[in-house]
Amino acid sequence: MASWRPPGEWEKLKKRVATLSRGEVGDLVRQRIEEFRRVPHQGMERVFSELAFCILTANYSAEGGIRIQETLGHRAFLEMPEEELARRLRELGHRFPEARARYIVMARPKARVIYEMVKRGGRTQAMRQWLAGNVKGIGYKEASHFLRNTGHLDVAILDYHVLDVLDKHGIVRRPRSLTPRRYLEIEGVVKKLAEELGMAPGELDLYLWYMETGKVLK
Repeated sequence: MASWRPPGEWEKLKKRVATLSRGEVGDLVRQRIEEFRRVPHQGMERVFSELAFCILTANYSAEGGIRIQETLGHRAFLEMPEEELARRLRELGHRFPEARARYIVMARPKARVIYEMVKRGGRTQAMRQWLAGNVKGIGYKEASHFLRNTGHLDVAILDYHVLDVLDKHGIVRRPRSLTPRRYLEIEGVVKKLAEELGMAPGELDLYLWYMETGKVLK
């Protein structure tokens, strides 16, 4: 079972999120959601940059990925030669510059397909499955992150910050590893919590992430 909630902890977490949603944090979250929804309408270069950002953040950090993305600009991820991209990632402090540069370059031939897919929309679960199966460096978490950041909010990004919040509240035990089956089990719990709060899982993720980090990023 994914859930092991003690009495009261479920409602305690719901109350905390609901309180955050009514204040300045809620305003920041809603602003971020609007930014996500605009991404598919900003062109293929912008969408691919967001995919590259999600590749970069795997086993790294969102803040580091944002810094790299802002420094290099969106176009670099589609056009910069692999060796130069790896060099720039290394200079900017990424932990795995060669591997991440290689994954980004390997994804370039699929850029048009990915752009059309997120712009057209459709079944988010099917899009996530395709991304995880066809883009090197993208698993369920990274695919969910990319989809959320391009306005598809009906998936949960189960990074370690979110899992820590759920664990601390006794909602879900933090797993040692996240297989696709385990990911979907825990995501089901997050979706139930989001439903009771009247929000999408991708929106709830921002509140849970804030509870651990004190920040609303992406």
